[in-house]
Amino acid sequence: MFYKKILPLLKKRSDFPKISETVYALRTLSPVKKIIFLGALLVFVLSILLIAWKINAEFLVDVPADGGTLTEGIIGTPRFINPLLAISDADRDMSALVYSGLTRTDNQNGLIPDLAERYTISKDGLIYTFVLRPNIFWQDGEPVTSDDVIFTVKQAKDQNLKSPKRANWEGIKTEKVDEKTIRFILKKPYAPFLENTTLGILPKHIWKDATSGRMILSEFNIKPIGSGPYKIESINKDSSGIITSYTLEANKKFSLGEPHIDKLILKFYPSEEKLASAYENGDVDSINAVSPSLARKILKKESKLETFSLPRVFGVFFNQNNAKIFSQMEIRKALNMATDKQKIVDKVLNGFGSVDNYPLPPSTFGSLGDNKKETFSLEKAKEILKRNGWKIQKPEKNGDETDKTKKQAGETVLVKKTKDGTLRFEFSLSTSNIPELKETAELLKAMWEKLGAKVNLKIFEIGDLNQDVIRTRNYDALLFGEILGRNPDPFVFWHSSQRNDPGLNIAMYANVTVDKLLEDARAISDRKKRDEKYKKFQEEVIKDVPAVFLYSPQFIYIIPKSLLGVDQIKNITVPSERFAQIYKWHLKTDKIWKFFAKKEK
Repeated sequence: MFYKKILPLLKKRSDFPKISETVYALRTLSPVKKIIFLGALLVFVLSILLIAWKINAEFLVDVPADGGTLTEGIIGTPRFINPLLAISDADRDMSALVYSGLTRTDNQNGLIPDLAERYTISKDGLIYTFVLRPNIFWQDGEPVTSDDVIFTVKQAKDQNLKSPKRANWEGIKTEKVDEKTIRFILKKPYAPFLENTTLGILPKHIWKDATSGRMILSEFNIKPIGSGPYKIESINKDSSGIITSYTLEANKKFSLGEPHIDKLILKFYPSEEKLASAYENGDVDSINAVSPSLARKILKKESKLETFSLPRVFGVFFNQNNAKIFSQMEIRKALNMATDKQKIVDKVLNGFGSVDNYPLPPSTFGSLGDNKKETFSLEKAKEILKRNGWKIQKPEKNGDETDKTKKQAGETVLVKKTKDGTLRFEFSLSTSNIPELKETAELLKAMWEKLGAKVNLKIFEIGDLNQDVIRTRNYDALLFGEILGRNPDPFVFWHSSQRNDPGLNIAMYANVTVDKLLEDARAISDRKKRDEKYKKFQEEVIKDVPAVFLYSPQFIYIIPKSLLGVDQIKNITVPSERFAQIYKWHLKTDKIWKFFAKKEK
């Protein structure tokens, strides 16, 4: 063979030129040949380096690196950094960073274990058993046990505490199996129950002497100790003692791994205007809760704007008990058809939302899937009313001068004669003193008055709206939003048993078929079967037109371009859920070979 003949020759050192011989040979070359040789050598070396670089680049990938500080601006001041008492967005944002639940959202429409290592559900859907991870600790070093979970649920159910989470846990029995195992026993199947287990767990050893009424006054509401991804490093206050910022550091013992970003600084501002100014001045890197129009206006080159779906439906809900005009089906149908919903999305939300025609938003399962279907037609709406006997009110020949004045001023209110008297197409529209809702109400008034209605706007502060209008059901039509959650349970909004406070059936809707569908759906764990129930529920509701569904908004988040990981969020149910996967966010990156990156996973 050839290699057997050549190998002995290659092994002889005398067959290779010595260095001195090579140098001598180069010296004997003419200047032109030397240049040619050196050029060829340079090209050869560069080619080798380029090939090596390309091979290296082919096998390198970016991975998150630890380090950096993110400063975020938030509207409001936290008072209750406590999962059981949090009432404001500032409270919930801080609670989401400091505390952990048995599970947490993956921001992809699902839940993942957090403090829990695993859980099982009995075949009858009544028993949920959770096993905690073996090495989980509170931020003061104490271990997390099943006693902490049972204590937290007990406090959530305490009537004296009046926790917003109380309704989620009523009727649910908790049992301690051992130091790391807890069992929840339901009276009847309730498919969305797992959502409750995202509740942040409190450390019993910290709170055991500050329960019920005393919990509200505890300093641990502003100096919390949890088991979440971040822990309190320092608190800044102004001269009046009001908290202006928190500095948080990464929790190295967080159950799902130490966060990549070393520090978070959360600064608090009293208004949208102050928040926007802080962002423009560079005092904060990221902000949310600003209006769509302002977000586009102040966005800087070094920032990016992320949007997430929110499972919320905004609409106008008719109260037939308060305004008999809405007992007329043609009125409800005509108002719905005379509503240019896309115009509202474009003008009020600046496109940061989607048209909604149904009780469930597009971002949840059970959606009918054709929310973009065009339903707006002023001419068809007018025709519906005309066919059903609605006519422009004409002043009597020798009648009231007021009627004549109204006619001359251009007021064209429709009326309809019935056996019980004359119905006048007039009603009030109540809503909150929030810019987007006020602007929406004004657009609706203009649209509906073209139809022949007289709409009287009533604007309330949010506290007054809740207490004096919604709870008492004292409204004709209510422009409001419903938060349905990731695993929707529209029971509280549409079941007839929820028509009175504290229920949230603000349309005062009653339908036996819908009641049965909602009762069945919340007891079905099979997602496909529950999906079918919700589709039938929606089809039934839209036949009756108890409301004009308008839009589902998007959550707007302005962040620095250097912040990575946020783009993995698909949707959130409340603003604080943007922090659910914050331990994966990063401001810095490293390059490593793919082989090692796979091993790290």
